[in-house]
Amino acid sequence: MTVSYTLKVANSRFGGFSKLLFRWKGSIYKLLYKEFIVFVVLYALLSIVYRRLLTEEQKRLYTKVAQYCNRSTDLIPMSFVLGFYVTLIVNRWWAQYTSIPLPDQLMCIISSNVHGKDERGRILRRTLIRYANLSAVLILRSVSTRVLKRFPTMDHVVEAGFMTQEERKKFESLHSDFNKYWIPCVWFTNLAAQARRDGRIRDDVALRLLMDELNLYRAKCSMLFHYDWISIPLVYTQVVTIAVYSFFAFCLIGRQFLEPLEPGQEGDLDMFIPLSTLLQFFFYAGWLKVAEQIINPFGEDDDDFETNKLIDRNLQVSLLSVDDMYQNLPPAVKDKYWNESTAQPPYTTATAAETLKPSFLGSTFDMRMCEDPEQNQPVEASPSAPRIQTPLLSRFFTAASPAISIKNFGWGSRGHPHLRRPRVDGGEDPESVARIEEEETEDEESQASEP
Repeated sequence: MTVSYTLKVANSRFGGFSKLLFRWKGSIYKLLYKEFIVFVVLYALLSIVYRRLLTEEQKRLYTKVAQYCNRSTDLIPMSFVLGFYVTLIVNRWWAQYTSIPLPDQLMCIISSNVHGKDERGRILRRTLIRYANLSAVLILRSVSTRVLKRFPTMDHVVEAGFMTQEERKKFESLHSDFNKYWIPCVWFTNLAAQARRDGRIRDDVALRLLMDELNLYRAKCSMLFHYDWISIPLVYTQVVTIAVYSFFAFCLIGRQFLEPLEPGQEGDLDMFIPLSTLLQFFFYAGWLKVAEQIINPFGEDDDDFETNKLIDRNLQVSLLSVDDMYQNLPPAVKDKYWNESTAQPPYTTATAAETLKPSFLGSTFDMRMCEDPEQNQPVEASPSAPRIQTPLLSRFFTAASPAISIKNFGWGSRGHPHLRRPRVDGGEDPESVARIEEEETEDEESQASEP
């Protein structure tokens, strides 16, 4: 069952997350305590052997080995490897959840476009939505251990009401070497086409809308199948696992208390319990266990998806929508705010303070503008307006190369006749021609003055 704590963190408060540290179900303690105990026992055994059983010469040799192992831990990029891997796993985990097929949109389209209050109309609507639910059950049986334990055989699917005996015979008579979760979707399309011919679906637009929504539903079923088929490359998982295990294997040896090699040399503080090493194990190994738990969310861990509950919910809601709610509407009457120009729903005493806050109208709504009226006068852009000079940028290009300048690039010169300004009213603008000639003269003078 999924562990939900959303209500506990609805409001930020002092020590808000600290209250979550004392939960057991779905916690890191439940995932990690066995590995943690093994690590502590191995560390204690090595410490006892070093302190009680080794001779002075053996202790010297062990000290050199431990120092080498401690230096080797710095060569393993634990944060980079684990961080990238867990990020990939979490993105994949959420993508798998969004790929679970839900019939909500499909059932609304069926209820509004497959008409008939008689028995035939009810049969059509209920059969269409049952085919959609059957397709979801078949694909979830293929990827979820919980669903497979609930429906281990097709007899259980028939007994649950997702399939009739005739449909099962037809299903089993179609031989294929691949997963046949898509067969109910094909039945859906044929039945919808038959309903169109019978006039139950009144136009082709409604039929097209129904088919498009079914294709989206089937695409989600297919995506679940491919997520189950194509895993994260095994080599990546192996690299991360080896990195974590080798890191803490080095820590078992390198993080022990060591006596100084020289008699007068000052040694480290003898802490019988290595707190920093245990915390490091808790963080890094816990990170790996998180990835291990959510890499396949269709299992039976505490935080895995509740697929059986989803099946129950989807069947109940979809049948209610297409059958009991078909043309079963409350009367359309005037609403409470019929004669009011501005609708204002009431607040309770607990939320009355929100009415004192002004509405957000935009980030620049309260911006103070210049009070000078001349600055707010509209100005029309004119082709003959003086050109804005960029002396710093022009100086840079001129210093870089005499052949490159802002003036040559923007207005043209004798070397670039095709960059001249266009003619105006069949002739050249006299002011523009004079300005261009003046700039060409300035360019020639500046080039001649350069060394």
